[in-house]
Amino acid sequence: MKNRLKSFSAMLSSVILTLFGLTVLTFLIGRVMPVDPVIAAVGDNAPEDVIQRVRAEMGLDQPIPVQFLHYLSQLLHGDFGMSVLTKNPVATDIARFFPATFELATAALLLATLVGIPLGVWAAVRQGSFTDQAIRVLCLAGHSVPVFMLSMISLLIFYSALGIAPGPGRQDIIYDGMIPTVTGLMSVDTLLAGDLDAFRDALAHMAQPVIILAYFSMAYIARMTRAFMIDALKGEYVITARAKGLSGLKVVWSHAFPTVAVQLITVLALTYAGLLEGAVVTETVFSWPGIGQYLTTSLMNADMNPVIGSTLLVGLIYVGLNLLADILYRLLDPRVQ
Repeated sequence: MKNRLKSFSAMLSSVILTLFGLTVLTFLIGRVMPVDPVIAAVGDNAPEDVIQRVRAEMGLDQPIPVQFLHYLSQLLHGDFGMSVLTKNPVATDIARFFPATFELATAALLLATLVGIPLGVWAAVRQGSFTDQAIRVLCLAGHSVPVFMLSMISLLIFYSALGIAPGPGRQDIIYDGMIPTVTGLMSVDTLLAGDLDAFRDALAHMAQPVIILAYFSMAYIARMTRAFMIDALKGEYVITARAKGLSGLKVVWSHAFPTVAVQLITVLALTYAGLLEGAVVTETVFSWPGIGQYLTTSLMNADMNPVIGSTLLVGLIYVGLNLLADILYRLLDPRVQ
């Protein structure tokens, strides 16, 4: 028990130091960017006295250490500052935009996991065969082709040329403002509203970005699963199970796969974190109103408070998912202390 408490304390201390370091780095990057947030707020033609007054109101006339301490104090109270672009608190904007990214990333992870793990296991079992080579080429293409290219090709073929997929956005314009926001997840809110037509429309709009993100993630999951399974299938316990006359499926899924399932926790956690922060390009191409598009729009307009707040959120997600993976490791594998 003492060893576990000591290990947990060390883990928690590491997380706190990491978050503090991330906060410092993000704040400094936001302050040294070659843009002036004051000019972005008041415009290029504003009088000098107005510029200086706004600079003082935003606290940008203070030394960097003083600005950081003030910002850190705001963070401890859940205040990420105000957005110049939307005129709203950054925390309010993040709460409004993040559910769209969460919905997209979660659906993509589920699809990538359901497809990627069986493909990886299949490739490992058929190592060296044509099936194995085909799966490896499929995964290599998923890693090599840029996401924005797949997104553009998908829109060009299925939306523009064939007309079988809806256009960019989360919903058709006829449903705009008709669905009450409860969870922020469009697929859930449409069901809660009992509007099946809106639900089908939401799923249709999700299909293209979800499949593209899932393909990119599936490639990584399948490759890692294959590598883990190849090592597991060489284990003595697997050889013993085969010698006992157990069926191939039972040997693979009941003896070999459980030993790699714990290793896949880290893979899935990092994949999920990557989806939550890496959907920027996909959200931009499909006009998906998520945190990625919010961050990009803010950066293009020199609105630094949303950029810093969104970056901190992404860092917190990475740290949190890594911490969750470590905790699950200790719970599922008694060898890990």
